[in-house]
Amino acid sequence: MARRFGDRKDGKLLREIDSMHYIMPLIYPNRCDNEAYMNFCVDLTNAETFLEKKNANSPEYKYNLFQLVLTAMLKTIMLRPKMNYFIANGKMYERNDVTAAFTVKKIFSDNGGEALARIYAKEEDTLDSIHNEIFRQVSFCRSDKKDKSTESMDLVSKLPGRNLIGSVVRFLDKHGWMPNSMIATDPYYCSVVLSNLGSIKLDAGYHHMTNWGTNSVFCVIGRMEKRPFFDEDGKVTMKQSVNLSLTIDERLADGYYYSKTIQLFKHLLENPELLELPLSEKVEL
Repeated sequence: MARRFGDRKDGKLLREIDSMHYIMPLIYPNRCDNEAYMNFCVDLTNAETFLEKKNANSPEYKYNLFQLVLTAMLKTIMLRPKMNYFIANGKMYERNDVTAAFTVKKIFSDNGGEALARIYAKEEDTLDSIHNEIFRQVSFCRSDKKDKSTESMDLVSKLPGRNLIGSVVRFLDKHGWMPNSMIATDPYYCSVVLSNLGSIKLDAGYHHMTNWGTNSVFCVIGRMEKRPFFDEDGKVTMKQSVNLSLTIDERLADGYYYSKTIQLFKHLLENPELLELPLSEKVEL
């Protein structure tokens, strides 16, 4: 679709929205003032069996929970398009791409560096193709090479005029004019940012949003452990599970829309065979 006046290079201006969603970005201009935080637990019984089957042939890069969560999140966003909206400069946009970002620790030590990774999802993608792309991204991030955003930040950090630089980049960010080289792997210009705290033995918790960039969804993954689950008769069973948390810009949709979105996200993780379908293929709850 051709770019129209008012569109940004990374998003299409939403011109036909109800009055409330037109007014809200004007009276609540900051993303950080409009955070909705949700925490929920996911039963991993089916996921564990599924991962065992996927890893039965000992692939070079094993399938794991993080890949399931990332793929489920991308599929959820693709099937629930309001989750890919963002607000910038008082206006609401639909993002051109469905993207996920995460940080890769080069070495698990106090002094280990970090690199930025970004996944661009396509409608025909499945868990297998996302798994392969994550492997490629992680391998690159753990090499001696630097991602484009880090290279640009290294250059900017050497320039004089610290306060002027800050004013200029905030102005460019507000209007969607940041150079692609600066935000090529910037997580806060993605549909969703994921943080796998479980990998460092922490549970899921709240993570703030930022007024920088366009990101409107932040997902935190906690550690896997057995937790009590109760059936309709009150009978308890200990099951392997994981806590997840989402921080969302509440200006984009209403509570009902977010509730249905989380139901879909949980359903995908508790029935991971659905992630072998194309991301754009609808799922019945």
